Parts: sequence; C-alpha cells; structure tokens
Amino acid sequence: MATWKTLLLQDSASPLMEQLMFFHDHTLMILIIITILVGQMLLSMLFNKFIHRFLLEGQLIEMVWTILPAIILIMIALPSLRLLYILDEIFNPTITVKTIGHQWFWSYEYSDYKNIEFDSYMIPDNQLLNSDFRLLDVDNRMIIPFNTQIRIIVTSIDVIHSWTIPSLGIKIDATPGRLNQANFNINRTSLFFGQCSEICGANHSFMPIVIEAVSTNKFICWMTL
Repeated sequence: MATWKTLLLQDSASPLMEQLMFFHDHTLMILIIITILVGQMLLSMLFNKFIHRFLLEGQLIEMVWTILPAIILIMIALPSLRLLYILDEIFNPTITVKTIGHQWFWSYEYSDYKNIEFDSYMIPDNQLLNSDFRLLDVDNRMIIPFNTQIRIIVTSIDVIHSWTIPSLGIKIDATPGRLNQANFNINRTSLFFGQCSEICGANHSFMPIVIEAVSTNKFICWMTL
C-alpha cells in the first residue's frame, strides 16, 4: 500500500505490474540519457565561444538528429504496444468477479461456483479497530485466491467510477450501461488497497477497495460458508 514516504511505484504483486514497472524503468532511462545529453550540449554552447563551421549548415548532422529521435521513439513504442496487448488479453480465467460501482460503495458478485453477493463500505472512524487502516479498510473485502487467473467485470449503476488497485497494475472505468473487463494474477498472499480513481461526487474519497489474497483452501472454505 502507499505510505507517506512512497516516492515511486508500489511494490508489484502481479506479473502485469512487473511488466509495467520494467517499461517505466526502460522509458525513464531513455529520458535520463536524453536529458543529460541535451543539457551537456546546451552548457557547451553557452560557455564555448567557438563555432564549428560545418555544424550550422550540414546535411549529415540534420539527418542524424532526424533519424535518431525516430529510433528512440520506436524503442519506446514497441514495448508499449506489446504491453497494451498483454493488458487486454484474457487468459482462460478460473474465477470471474463482477464489480458494480455505486455512490459511494462497491458491490461484488461471485457467480461461477456459488451465487455470492455483498456490498463493500468503508469502515467509519468510530468503528475502526487498532489493526484497521483509516479511510482504506472496508467491512467486506473482496477475497480471491492467489496464483489464480482472475477476470473482473466492472460496471456502474449511477455515475462513472474507476476500480483501481495500484500494486496490481489494474485501473478499470466503471461506466453505466457498459461492461469493462480485465484480468490479473496475484503472486502472493496479502492485503491490497485501492480507491476510486474517477471523481464521482461528494464522497468520492470514501469508497476504498480492499482485496484479500488467500490460499485456495481458505478461499474454498470462505465460499462454502
């Protein structure tokens, strides 16, 4: 989860988030190299009184600074397109969970094995336990098994919401009258926190999301309760 000292991305908890972090580092390294190179050239031009006579009017240098940025853009675009296709692909999901956004709470439906439906509200301050996180914990968590392919279908019944878990690399708009889907695979047991990422009204900041990743046996026990 995000804390006050978090400056970069949260620790990844899914293969999709790992790929997003690799692409982030790849792009950031290219930007750092370009920034250093351009800064060095600017400094040398500012503090150097000499002028190269072939630098101002040269076909070769113009060709180089036209082709080089195109190659750099291709180096960024190809991994980006690959990542977009991976994010949109659905790999034979084991469990499908339907998520419905409301003003201002989430409701979940498990309809694959047993018809389970429940609402998930933020826990008020006067009901928090010592182990709960203020403004982040909910009364009913979304429980799913780890190392399992999950498909989530997101929609809304009133206004546009956004179901987001940063550590999983998941952000799906909940649009009224439309079903959006995504897949993810959590690689460890833990609690994963998120919040609505689309301004949806007065209590937009008070509809958190909590995923509890458990073992398969505990998930089956929870389903059979």
